[in-house]
Amino acid sequence: ADDGYGDAKSVTRTIREYEAMGVSAIFIEDQAAPKKCGHMEGKKVIEQKSMVHKIEAACAARENPEFFILARTDAIEPHGLRDALKRGEAYLKAGADGVYFEGPTDLKQLEKIGKEFGKLPLAVSVLEGGGKTPWLPPKQFFELGFSMILYPTSILFRMAKAIERGASDLKNGHPMSSVDGVDMKQFEEILSLKFWAQMEKKFPV
Repeated sequence: ADDGYGDAKSVTRTIREYEAMGVSAIFIEDQAAPKKCGHMEGKKVIEQKSMVHKIEAACAARENPEFFILARTDAIEPHGLRDALKRGEAYLKAGADGVYFEGPTDLKQLEKIGKEFGKLPLAVSVLEGGGKTPWLPPKQFFELGFSMILYPTSILFRMAKAIERGASDLKNGHPMSSVDGVDMKQFEEILSLKFWAQMEKKFPV
């Protein structure tokens, strides 16, 4: 839920709206505007006290106690790991169900975070192809204490490369090779087209 989309009033409405839609979990971050990708330079974060109030408002707004609120901190890049760890503790004390540390830069930082927060719901994200956090397989992150690992660019960046390669092939008059893509039959299998055709036949409209 981004930064909650404003102050405590906006956070309250955000929680109520998401909960009404049937969402079971969200995260709220402490980045200050103008917002940036968590792995980019030049981020700023709001005061710890302000974020604490946002989390308190979020927890007070939820009607279902099982609605999961994850507090994200981007403080590592602008303020260092020590400040981020203090924020993590404060956000949990304010009522957050777990903590998401954005942008650890090396294995040592990951180990430190995992050691202090690994017994709780703990999240981190890895941007392949240039992000701040070193790439590790999920199993190794779990061993360090992280229970939620985001790989937001792993598929996206591969898609971008495939699109670029496909456009280049068209431009240069080259047909698609079996390595670069699936054929029609494989595509139909991916889409479960046979199943949907049966549904269409069984329930004609």
